[in-house]
Amino acid sequence: MKNIAIITGASSGIGKAFLKLIVQERGVYNSVPFDEIWAVARNSERLLEVTSSIGDERIVPVTADLTEAQDLNEISLSLEQGNIRVGLLVNCAGAGFKGPVSELTVDKVESELELNCVALGKLTRICLPCMIDSEPLYSLKDGPRIINIASSAGFLPQPGFAGYAASKAYVISFSRALAYELSRFNIAVTTICPGPVNTDFQNRATDGREAEFTGFRKYVVADADKLAEAGLKASRSGRKMLVYGFSQKLLHVASKILPVGLILKIESLLMPVEYRSEAGPESDIVSPLPITSEEESV
Repeated sequence: MKNIAIITGASSGIGKAFLKLIVQERGVYNSVPFDEIWAVARNSERLLEVTSSIGDERIVPVTADLTEAQDLNEISLSLEQGNIRVGLLVNCAGAGFKGPVSELTVDKVESELELNCVALGKLTRICLPCMIDSEPLYSLKDGPRIINIASSAGFLPQPGFAGYAASKAYVISFSRALAYELSRFNIAVTTICPGPVNTDFQNRATDGREAEFTGFRKYVVADADKLAEAGLKASRSGRKMLVYGFSQKLLHVASKILPVGLILKIESLLMPVEYRSEAGPESDIVSPLPITSEEESV
């Protein structure tokens, strides 16, 4: 039976950072823990560039759009027919679109929720039969692991990024419940909640209007490689949640003790919602903007 790792959103950002680290993982007597590492992304050209640059023969590029049922079904069939054990699943793929909901196209709202929520839940369920043993053979520390990339945005509502923040709240809640359910099988589930991360996400989230984070966010941007390293360490130790960065830890605490209304007022000062036009939502529905965001690690 082949023991594999699966990483989504592996062509860039946090997913790429995890891929680079996982190929370096070693087990007892310097053995490799995974026979294959499935690198999943929608952009085939960029995925092949990344996997070629890493140059590990165990990497299997999997071109798939996780919002498409057919692509998920193909992954499911490959797992069922391949005599495979999934030792690690890293759900990095995600998308976000910045702006008031009234100015986003219907397609953008749908794709954001489909990828961040529905696809993550479906792929996790698809992998579970290849992770669960009726009688666990490993301890929680050595057993299968799931890493879900959420965000500190999921702690609170975020006007101007409403769908993204809500979708990450789903990831946090889903992962916490999943960790409880799977603990009896010695499967560790770790939720990672960073703030802004130095990837191409901001450029895609704003349709190219902003290449870098602005305002106070630019002072708390995390490095994707360091985040992935901390995430793997947290997963190995069986931690259920990693809130990455001191500023994000403060936000996490504040979300538990301050009224939501007060925090929304603070957000309005620090992160004012930017309206691009006075046009109503009907104009966007009739002439939608092109969806340029790829399956991207956030």
